[in-house]
Amino acid sequence: MDLAFLTPLYERPGPWASVYVEAPRQSEATAGEQPVAAAGVARALASAGADEATCEAVREAVDDLHRAREPVGRALFAAHGEVALDLPLSKAPAASGDWAPLPRTTPLLDLVGEDPLCLVAYVDRKGADLELRSARGESEAGSVSGRQWPVHRTATADWSERHFQLRVENTWEHNAGEIARALTTSQAETRADLVMLVGDDRECAAVRDKLPKELQDRTMRARHGAGSRLLDVEVERARAEHVAYQAARTMERFAAASGREEGAVAGVPALVDAAREHRVAQLLVRPEGPDAHREVWVGEEPDQLGVRRTDAAALGADAPVPARADDALMRCVAASGGAALSVAATAPESGPVGGLGALLRWAEPGG
Repeated sequence: MDLAFLTPLYERPGPWASVYVEAPRQSEATAGEQPVAAAGVARALASAGADEATCEAVREAVDDLHRAREPVGRALFAAHGEVALDLPLSKAPAASGDWAPLPRTTPLLDLVGEDPLCLVAYVDRKGADLELRSARGESEAGSVSGRQWPVHRTATADWSERHFQLRVENTWEHNAGEIARALTTSQAETRADLVMLVGDDRECAAVRDKLPKELQDRTMRARHGAGSRLLDVEVERARAEHVAYQAARTMERFAAASGREEGAVAGVPALVDAAREHRVAQLLVRPEGPDAHREVWVGEEPDQLGVRRTDAAALGADAPVPARADDALMRCVAASGGAALSVAATAPESGPVGGLGALLRWAEPGG
């Protein structure tokens, strides 16, 4: 998961209220029940030491959930009397409210979910319409028009007609090339993870053959046509399979790199060093692992991170405070443009033993 969406949380100091709340049931009683639930969350935060303004901001946000009609739930992050980030969740959370120096972000790896972008091309002999699909819905992504004539063959064997059919073939080839170029450009601009071609076998095959090799590897043809409800199911299945495939590849790379003792690290001390040096490409988190709960020391800046209080102070932190290792590493990795992956669903032997590990951008010399 790209962590760029967490940036608003790391642009201001804490402490932070982190609230995960399931969406209220839609019933006649909801409007009356939600204020009670919201007040309960605010009281719990106040008991943990949260200031009155932040408690009130969270209370109002939770109270508003019954109006938003969220299907699953939300994660709210607030500090200094303001909700800085309000995220819809793709899975129902266990209700929780934390007050801590850093926002409690690692549950998001399981609750927000990956959202691969699929570029869908509705292909015919004259061109294609492009569309982007994600968990947020679908949107137009442009269109391409090729040569409009001739595009249909004839059934005669006359020489002039055979010459005409050759021109038809040339038109098809030309248009397939135009569509492939448009898809290549659109994929580069949108950074789509997948490309799905919708149309006849021959037309889709011609387009795919003209795509760059690296794009062919992530391109597939839909078995259902435009307007079919089953096409929606097919796109969602492809997105889910892409997530599972990428996670499996990440775990394979981690296991292989760990076996060579290069390109991967595990354990809090090694991870703290790598994160501080911006070497972490992807943080791996098993939430129930013992390392995730370990205490580290942090300052106001993401790189002010140490295993000991004196380490953080040596990095310029005026008043280091203790924080959970997983949340401190999430902040540091997000600030350096890294990603993170929950390995909660994997077998323990396939991931970091203590629950925290990382694939590195580069290994230390001699490491």
